[in-house]
Amino acid sequence: MLHVGDDPLPAWTLLCPCSPCCAMARRHRWPPLVAGLTLLLSVAASSVVAKTDQPDVAALNVMFESMNKPSELSGWKSSGGDPCGDDDEWKGIECSDSSVTEIDVSKNNFNGEIPYQLPPNMVQLNLQGNSFTGVVPYSISQMTDLETLNLGKNHLSGQLTDMFSQLPKLSTMDLSFNRFSGSLPQSFQYLKNLKTLNVESNQFSGHIDVLAKLSLEDLNVKNNKFTGWIPNKLKNINSLETRGNPWSSGSAPPGMDKESSAGGSNGGDDSGINGFAIGAMVIAVLLAALILLSVLKRNHSSPVSSHYYMDESGRRNSSAIDMKSLEHSPSMGCKTPPAVPRKSMSDNEFENKLNYSRRSTDPISLMTHSSADLQAATGNFHSSRQLGQGTTCRVFKAKYADGRVLAVKKFDPLSFSGSSDFMDIVNGISKLRHGNISELVGYCSEPGHYMLVYDYHMNGSLYEFLHLSDDYSRPLTWDTRVRIAVGTARALEYLHEVCSPSVLHKNIKSSNVLLDADLNPRLSDCGLSFFYEDASENLGPGYSAPECTRPSAYMLKSDVYSFGVVMLELLTGRKPYDSSKPRTEQSLVKFVTPQLHDIDALEALADPALRGLYPPKALSRFADCIALCVQSDPEFRPSMSEVVQSLLRCVQRTVSNKRTAGFPSASQRSEDSDW
Repeated sequence: MLHVGDDPLPAWTLLCPCSPCCAMARRHRWPPLVAGLTLLLSVAASSVVAKTDQPDVAALNVMFESMNKPSELSGWKSSGGDPCGDDDEWKGIECSDSSVTEIDVSKNNFNGEIPYQLPPNMVQLNLQGNSFTGVVPYSISQMTDLETLNLGKNHLSGQLTDMFSQLPKLSTMDLSFNRFSGSLPQSFQYLKNLKTLNVESNQFSGHIDVLAKLSLEDLNVKNNKFTGWIPNKLKNINSLETRGNPWSSGSAPPGMDKESSAGGSNGGDDSGINGFAIGAMVIAVLLAALILLSVLKRNHSSPVSSHYYMDESGRRNSSAIDMKSLEHSPSMGCKTPPAVPRKSMSDNEFENKLNYSRRSTDPISLMTHSSADLQAATGNFHSSRQLGQGTTCRVFKAKYADGRVLAVKKFDPLSFSGSSDFMDIVNGISKLRHGNISELVGYCSEPGHYMLVYDYHMNGSLYEFLHLSDDYSRPLTWDTRVRIAVGTARALEYLHEVCSPSVLHKNIKSSNVLLDADLNPRLSDCGLSFFYEDASENLGPGYSAPECTRPSAYMLKSDVYSFGVVMLELLTGRKPYDSSKPRTEQSLVKFVTPQLHDIDALEALADPALRGLYPPKALSRFADCIALCVQSDPEFRPSMSEVVQSLLRCVQRTVSNKRTAGFPSASQRSEDSDW
């Protein structure tokens, strides 16, 4: 016992000399039992801390806000809370220890967008039967314990990115009754445990061969735009729905695996059929040889057919990305910035790799157009159909009688020494597959006619939205601007850190950030750095990094700088260079950068079109990210993976400040809108 004066104090008071409880015990000389009980109560009270992992709490807070705080979700909060420990149960939330493992808010008709960041330890995610818009968040790719994913009956759209390669436990996936488009991602092939897949009533297109090797027991692909042949293995599934698709009729072509053919006999003698097929193939080879000899004798090539065709072998090729036909720099780590700035390869090095790629190019899966076909669709390349013009090409809008609208990039014929050079570029670009990259869908390669064909995006470019909008246009909301920044950053992250070797873009500017019908970004001009010897000349004033005084100095971090300028445009609504401004304000980077860390100045710089509808802290964090990207020394600029993570942290805190009720979101348009 410890004696203070004549009265003893219990020894445990030595263990907490700074505790208010111990201080009171010493001051008032409480009996040991009373003092001990008081201490225990104090310790118990201090131990009541949040049980739930804070990133999970933040994700649910953002989700609650994005759904406009529906009263049906009892227990949910827009800030803080403890869903795994609260006495008040969070409706639809289940936990395991400190991790949120289940979210079920199905059949509530909630609207809004699914947040970019969701709890990473999810086992079941059920958002079915609501009105969610936007895209599938990429954070789902990190849910390695996910078993059930149900996003059916919403208004989700866009193309699915390759986000399914690390979901080994996923057994049930429902994406039905949405507006998804494009091909099924190649990463579906890694879903070895998938038993049930429902993609009914979307706008998916292409083949379903990627599903052939899965152990599916229930497959529904009804009412899409799938083409080709249904693999025989899938026909053995007990529950199979394939109606409402323009499947190819007749027998599958000889080049297809018999497991993937559509016909198939359920009985009888296959040897006769196989013998007939072999004989037909031999005859076809002989005919092809005769035609080739005839062509060689005439010493000229036949023009490409006016009808396009689909190269089947390229469709099923799932080999790693090979970017040898593009200009690139050495691979770069995703986390630690290099001590020495990266350098682009020399012209000789690039030529050597280009020559190598000519010897090892893989078949590509693209539609082939004739020049006559594209000439007719563009009104003879009329000026009224011109969408834009670069240093080596012009872009035209192509309209077809069946309603298709495409964008055609027509190159100066002197840009290539021959069709082999052009096909090297086409082959490289065709391998760039990412949900935020404008996808190449076709090409034309004829003597004197070299064209690339892309999907047409009705909303034009980010530059047009920010700088050419009229009084009748709705401005981009803060949430939409951050979403555009994240999507564009992800596209660059893919080029820099997923493609091997890394791919330089060399033309990052707001006019190359295209916006689809849902205002999701699609980065264009990817894989064309071959043409941009002088990046500063092609980029135009305001976008070029300080080190780009000579072509050989361009590096990955130069792309990061240009992306920072695009973020400045999103923040301020101003052009990167504006000669109509006072001299000190003409260069956006020079004028704004010194003020990025001054919150008062920052709010004054924010685009007036936002009308103050943004969270100040998120604005500040967005500005911090910009400041890092536009540093004059490339060594201190972040990698694109670091930029993505920084923006995602900003997204988690992006809660719209509804000071003006009823202000419409630019990313949520009515069905009869002309947008």
